[in-house]
Amino acid sequence: MTNKIAIFLLVLIAIGLAIDFFYFDWFNLVFLVRKLTDLIEWMAFWR
Repeated sequence: MTNKIAIFLLVLIAIGLAIDFFYFDWFNLVFLVRKLTDLIEWMAFWR
């Protein structure tokens, strides 16, 4: 994984958390954490 991809993923995750915080009041936090865990496992597979 290059630095550009890592920064892009970080920004994408931060935007998702910000949208969840401001519009949904953290109700979807468990869903996002589970999806983030799946994403990390998927990225580890391709590593």
